[in-house]
Amino acid sequence: MRSHVLARTIVSLTAVAGIAAGSLAVAGTSYAASAPTAQSVVAAPAAATSTENFGLTTAEAINVQTFLAGDWNYTGKLDGQLGTESWKAFQRCLKKYWGYTGNIDGDPGSNTIMALQRLLKDSYGYTGKIDGIAGTETRAAFKRFAA
Repeated sequence: MRSHVLARTIVSLTAVAGIAAGSLAVAGTSYAASAPTAQSVVAAPAAATSTENFGLTTAEAINVQTFLAGDWNYTGKLDGQLGTESWKAFQRCLKKYWGYTGNIDGDPGSNTIMALQRLLKDSYGYTGKIDGIAGTETRAAFKRFAA
Protein backbone atom coordinates (compact mmCIF):
# COMPACT_ATOMS: atom_id res chain seq x y z
CA MET A 1 0.00 0.00 0.00
CA ARG A 2 2.79 2.31 0.86
CA SER A 3 4.46 1.85 -2.54
CA HIS A 4 1.12 2.55 -4.22
CA VAL A 5 0.84 5.93 -2.40
CA LEU A 6 4.46 6.69 -3.20
CA ALA A 7 3.92 5.87 -6.87
CA ARG A 8 0.78 8.02 -7.01
CA THR A 9 2.66 10.93 -5.39
CA ILE A 10 5.51 10.63 -7.89
CA VAL A 11 3.04 10.55 -10.79
CA SER A 12 1.25 13.60 -9.40
CA LEU A 13 4.46 15.55 -8.97
CA THR A 14 5.57 14.61 -12.46
CA ALA A 15 2.24 15.78 -13.86
CA VAL A 16 2.47 19.07 -11.99
CA ALA A 17 6.03 19.58 -13.25
CA GLY A 18 4.93 18.82 -16.80
CA ILE A 19 2.02 21.24 -16.62
CA ALA A 20 4.26 23.95 -15.21
CA ALA A 21 6.86 23.41 -17.92
CA GLY A 22 4.19 23.50 -20.60
CA SER A 23 2.77 26.72 -19.17
CA LEU A 24 6.19 28.32 -19.25
CA ALA A 25 6.71 27.24 -22.84
CA VAL A 26 3.37 28.71 -23.88
CA ALA A 27 4.04 31.90 -21.89
CA GLY A 28 7.38 32.24 -23.62
CA THR A 29 5.82 32.06 -27.08
CA SER A 30 2.95 34.34 -26.19
CA TYR A 31 5.37 37.11 -25.33
CA ALA A 32 7.63 36.61 -28.31
CA ALA A 33 8.31 39.75 -30.28
CA SER A 34 6.33 40.13 -33.43
CA ALA A 35 8.07 40.60 -36.73
CA PRO A 36 9.20 44.16 -37.31
CA THR A 37 6.94 46.22 -39.49
CA ALA A 38 8.08 48.73 -42.02
CA GLN A 39 7.53 52.28 -40.87
CA SER A 40 8.12 55.48 -42.70
CA VAL A 41 10.16 58.10 -40.96
CA VAL A 42 8.63 61.55 -40.91
CA ALA A 43 10.71 64.43 -39.70
CA ALA A 44 9.04 66.42 -36.95
CA PRO A 45 8.44 70.05 -37.82
CA ALA A 46 10.75 72.52 -36.17
CA ALA A 47 9.34 73.75 -32.89
CA ALA A 48 7.77 77.12 -33.29
CA THR A 49 8.96 79.79 -30.94
CA SER A 50 6.14 80.25 -28.49
CA THR A 51 5.24 83.65 -27.21
CA GLU A 52 3.62 84.70 -23.97
CA ASN A 53 2.45 88.29 -23.87
CA PHE A 54 0.21 87.85 -20.80
CA GLY A 55 -2.53 89.97 -22.32
CA LEU A 56 -0.40 92.74 -23.78
CA THR A 57 -1.25 94.14 -27.18
CA THR A 58 1.41 94.09 -29.87
CA ALA A 59 2.15 97.78 -29.25
CA GLU A 60 2.49 97.22 -25.49
CA ALA A 61 4.78 94.23 -26.05
CA ILE A 62 6.94 96.36 -28.38
CA ASN A 63 7.27 98.87 -25.51
CA VAL A 64 8.51 96.04 -23.27
CA GLN A 65 10.96 94.85 -25.94
CA THR A 66 12.23 98.40 -26.37
CA PHE A 67 12.83 98.61 -22.61
CA LEU A 68 14.63 95.23 -22.72
CA ALA A 69 16.75 96.28 -25.71
CA GLY A 70 17.84 99.45 -23.93
CA ASP A 71 19.03 97.90 -20.69
CA TRP A 72 18.89 94.09 -20.72
CA ASN A 73 20.69 92.95 -23.86
CA TYR A 74 17.62 92.08 -25.89
CA THR A 75 18.79 91.93 -29.50
CA GLY A 76 15.75 90.37 -31.15
CA LYS A 77 13.14 91.99 -33.32
CA LEU A 78 10.81 94.61 -31.95
CA ASP A 79 7.83 92.62 -33.17
CA GLY A 80 5.48 92.67 -30.19
CA GLN A 81 5.85 88.95 -29.57
CA LEU A 82 7.40 88.21 -26.17
CA GLY A 83 9.20 85.00 -27.03
CA THR A 84 12.18 83.19 -25.58
CA GLU A 85 14.73 85.95 -26.23
CA SER A 86 12.43 88.63 -24.78
CA TRP A 87 11.88 86.57 -21.65
CA LYS A 88 15.59 85.80 -21.26
CA ALA A 89 16.27 89.55 -21.25
CA PHE A 90 13.42 90.11 -18.79
CA GLN A 91 14.76 87.32 -16.55
CA ARG A 92 18.14 89.09 -16.44
CA CYS A 93 16.35 92.19 -15.13
CA LEU A 94 14.24 90.21 -12.69
CA LYS A 95 17.29 88.31 -11.43
CA LYS A 96 19.21 91.50 -10.70
CA TYR A 97 16.43 93.44 -8.96
CA TRP A 98 13.35 91.36 -8.22
CA GLY A 99 14.49 88.08 -6.68
CA TYR A 100 14.32 85.79 -9.72
CA THR A 101 16.42 82.73 -8.87
CA GLY A 102 15.79 80.44 -11.84
CA ASN A 103 17.80 79.83 -14.98
CA ILE A 104 17.93 82.41 -17.73
CA ASP A 105 16.02 80.13 -20.08
CA GLY A 106 13.34 82.33 -21.60
CA ASP A 107 10.51 80.30 -20.08
CA PRO A 108 8.10 82.63 -18.25
CA GLY A 109 7.15 79.99 -15.70
CA SER A 110 5.99 80.51 -12.14
CA ASN A 111 9.40 81.67 -10.83
CA THR A 112 9.56 84.33 -13.53
CA ILE A 113 6.00 85.41 -12.82
CA MET A 114 6.66 85.68 -9.05
CA ALA A 115 9.61 87.99 -9.72
CA LEU A 116 7.49 89.95 -12.20
CA GLN A 117 4.76 90.26 -9.56
CA ARG A 118 7.30 91.72 -7.10
CA LEU A 119 8.24 94.35 -9.70
CA LEU A 120 4.58 95.07 -10.44
CA LYS A 121 3.72 95.28 -6.73
CA ASP A 122 6.49 97.79 -6.16
CA SER A 123 5.55 100.31 -8.84
CA TYR A 124 2.58 99.29 -10.99
CA GLY A 125 -0.35 98.80 -8.62
CA TYR A 126 -0.30 95.04 -8.31
CA THR A 127 -2.03 94.15 -5.02
CA GLY A 128 -2.38 90.38 -5.37
CA LYS A 129 -0.34 87.55 -3.93
CA ILE A 130 3.16 86.71 -5.09
CA ASP A 131 1.99 83.31 -6.27
CA GLY A 132 3.50 82.81 -9.72
CA ILE A 133 0.12 82.80 -11.43
CA ALA A 134 -0.44 85.37 -14.16
CA GLY A 135 -4.07 86.06 -13.32
CA THR A 136 -6.16 89.10 -14.12
CA GLU A 137 -4.49 91.37 -11.54
CA THR A 138 -1.01 90.42 -12.74
CA ARG A 139 -2.03 91.00 -16.36
CA ALA A 140 -3.59 94.39 -15.57
CA ALA A 141 -0.45 95.56 -13.74
CA PHE A 142 1.75 94.22 -16.58
CA LYS A 143 -0.31 96.35 -19.01
CA ARG A 144 0.40 99.39 -16.81
CA PHE A 145 4.11 98.52 -16.87
CA ALA A 146 4.04 98.22 -20.67
CA ALA A 147 2.09 101.45 -21.29
